Amino acid sequence: MASTPRGRGLARPAATGTPGTATRPRRPRPTTTASAVVVRGSHGSKRNRPTGFSRTVPVTVSLLLAAVCGLLGAFGAGTASASVARVLPERVVVIGVPGLEWGDLDPERTPNLWRLVGEGGSASMSTRAVPPPDRGITCPVAGWLTVSAGQRAGAPGAGCALPRTPEATSDGGASVPGWDELSAFNATTAYRPVLGQLGRLAAGAGLKVAAVGPGAALAAADTSGKIAKYAANIEELGELSPYGLIVVEADDLARAWIGGGLTPDGVPVAMTAQTRREAVARADRVVGTVLDRLPPPPAAAGAPATPPTPTSETARPQEAGRTSGSGTTVLLGGLADTSTAPHLHVAIAQGPSPGGEPYPRGYLTATSTRQDGLVANTDLTATAIDLLGLRAPNGVVGRAWQSQEPSGEPAAATVRKLADDDLASQVLREVRGPFFAVFVAVQILFYLLAAVAIRRGWGGSRALTTVQVVAVVSGAIAVSTFLAQLVPWWSLPAPMAAVIVTILGFACVIAGVAFAGPWRTHPLGPLTVVAAITSTALLADVMTGSVLQVNAVTGYEPVTGGRFYGFSNIAFAVYSAGTILALAGTAQWLISRGRRGLALTVCVAYGGLAVFADGWPAWGADFGGVPAFLVGVAVFVILLAGGRVSPVKLGLAGLAGVLLIGTIAVADWRRPADQRTHLGAFVQQVLDGEAWTVVGRKFGAMIGVTVGNWSLSLLTLVALAFLFLVLDRPSRWGASALGRAYALSPALRAGLIGALACALIGFLMNDSGIAIPAMALTVAVPLTLAASVRALALSPPSTPGRPSTPAASTAPPAP
Repeated sequence: MASTPRGRGLARPAATGTPGTATRPRRPRPTTTASAVVVRGSHGSKRNRPTGFSRTVPVTVSLLLAAVCGLLGAFGAGTASASVARVLPERVVVIGVPGLEWGDLDPERTPNLWRLVGEGGSASMSTRAVPPPDRGITCPVAGWLTVSAGQRAGAPGAGCALPRTPEATSDGGASVPGWDELSAFNATTAYRPVLGQLGRLAAGAGLKVAAVGPGAALAAADTSGKIAKYAANIEELGELSPYGLIVVEADDLARAWIGGGLTPDGVPVAMTAQTRREAVARADRVVGTVLDRLPPPPAAAGAPATPPTPTSETARPQEAGRTSGSGTTVLLGGLADTSTAPHLHVAIAQGPSPGGEPYPRGYLTATSTRQDGLVANTDLTATAIDLLGLRAPNGVVGRAWQSQEPSGEPAAATVRKLADDDLASQVLREVRGPFFAVFVAVQILFYLLAAVAIRRGWGGSRALTTVQVVAVVSGAIAVSTFLAQLVPWWSLPAPMAAVIVTILGFACVIAGVAFAGPWRTHPLGPLTVVAAITSTALLADVMTGSVLQVNAVTGYEPVTGGRFYGFSNIAFAVYSAGTILALAGTAQWLISRGRRGLALTVCVAYGGLAVFADGWPAWGADFGGVPAFLVGVAVFVILLAGGRVSPVKLGLAGLAGVLLIGTIAVADWRRPADQRTHLGAFVQQVLDGEAWTVVGRKFGAMIGVTVGNWSLSLLTLVALAFLFLVLDRPSRWGASALGRAYALSPALRAGLIGALACALIGFLMNDSGIAIPAMALTVAVPLTLAASVRALALSPPSTPGRPSTPAASTAPPAP
């Protein structure tokens, strides 16, 4: 590397923090900002004594744990409530219409379904179950078995088939053919559902159970595959009054799809629009027949209803005051797919809710999704069990449907909104793959061009300015993928172009703010603004329901049912990297003004809040992210304070993260079962001995994503190579760009190392695998590049100038 000429090059920042200003050398003074200071013992020997700050991190973690324990106590106190008499419905009717989508409903063609929408609550249903190999859809049999078990279930075979007709038994009932085979197959799946839960609980409580149709028999059978009463159609069933649970199948869509023939690949041929409309109309007539045959409410019939006598196994102790006799609750669900692409399906509830009051017209939700107008197929089972006044076993993972505030909007508006949600999920499925391909390709191309500008010096200072601007825009792309959900891009004529333009628009707006104020002249100015917007936007999102992550290209898809609320793994990666880098920029600004103590306090305080928000069930509900995030923040703060990161400190920080998320999970577990998130559910799985099943499934998913997603793996390798082989190496400009940025803004080094540590541990602890470091680097590397090229611009090139032409000799010419 060429030497720096005297009086030029990188100058030491002044006390005010203004880069490039020379200061008078001062005599070094002892500092108290390191993790330890040297003092002399009573015998003159030196020993290390912790400073005040070295105790700040453990004290902060202790305070976080104490706060969580206090909230744990509050949660525990709130689980016991007084018994309040509530009215149960006299019976529950579950109507399954596999394949029914919101776009199928029409006031003229489906008047009975339209009437249900106008009289009850509605939602889109995520019907994810165990799909056939390499298909990604839910077949009708899998949909019905999921209702039976209250957990994702499936059926053996490579394709979709119609349910088999039950076989009559000598006692007047029926049995499901091949039940043992179905149970054995599901015992080998990752979810290990217990088939027959719904039928077993209802029969065990003394309720009469009836099934209408082969699919309904799958849902209503007990754990041995038996149904007390089976009928091929609703007319054959006769009077409905004696039954407490009736499951009805309207399989017209499924029959039209599966019976329409197969393609050469063995996939059912897609239905024509006319065929689909006719099938939906037939299904609507089945629904209308069921509704017309429902007995009138007890008050209208003039006869009180007698509640069943539950067994000790199924009774709810806290529901002893509940009584029966409030008519019928109808639960209708789409249950399965009838196309080669997964969809969101119809969910409607009419009649008394688990709370006793009728489901009002409007949108349904559940604590399993926390999203207005969105429920899961497993929630249907939990709702039926709750309406029957029974206690769901741990194997039932859903939560009861709940009503939102009554809506005054007409049925047409409700149907249109829910159909738009399914449209968004379909468009997302089509654009996500191409979007990431474009995203990765553009990122790699930008790194290559930036490497040429920095290493070769092509384009001069103008090229550096361009690189900085593009880097800031690139660093804002990640959060803009979430902010894009504020615009209905999926409804525009060209969705792929629309999502790219929308994301770029938000990124440019954020970059405009980053370059708008006086902070733009500091190396960490734009970085801090973009990182702060990233952190606060995602923090506000999880505090208000995570709506920006639903159907975002980097968020979660409700149609796949992987996650519905809190921080997704990609959102966590973006949030954690943005938070640590924002704290680094803020700390540098405070330290440059002589407020080091305040800087450390701010970093610990906001870092602790960010970690807590990531794990708290009401907000981020992120299990694997908390230990990784806490280690990343701890590494950052230790380095910022001038300390050294040792394996012991890393281990203690990781242990503190495990204790923190463990305490949060136990606090969540102490809540009532129907209010727990997956954090509390995992504690119950640990108690039930099922934890290794969950861990094994997550680990398999992590390996699959890492091995199978080559584009994100490539992006990760290129980003790391650019960071350490380009930015951290000497260039044509002299010293390394990253080294100059560190010299002008030392807090950047601490922030970058903390963000990288968080990404690495997050990669090891989350089932998204390589997606965690890939998205974290998408934030960290471009913003670090922006700071580095700004540092180069503030420090003129240090390469030696061209040598001058030798002067002519002044000696007299030789004689």
